[in-house]
Amino acid sequence: MTGGKASRAGAPAAILLLALALGGCASTMADLPMVGTPAGAPARPAQTGEYLPVHDLPTSREGTAMSAADQAKMQAELIAARDRQAVNLPANPAAK
Repeated sequence: MTGGKASRAGAPAAILLLALALGGCASTMADLPMVGTPAGAPARPAQTGEYLPVHDLPTSREGTAMSAADQAKMQAELIAARDRQAVNLPANPAAK
């Protein structure tokens, strides 16, 4: 009975090792003609996709997006909208 503990402790490790070994074959198993993709699946592209250009920076922008007059007009419209909504709010918001 001294080997019983060792075999019980080794069984989960063996199952894990077997699962990892079979999981590594999953991508190659999908390419087999009898096992692979279903009949209605689209064909795979000949070349795999490229990585996105994450280090490419956009070109620098010249000037501002809005002129100073447009910014002042937009700010005035936002303040007016805020003031209109403030009139409709109850005096004590905790009294709801």
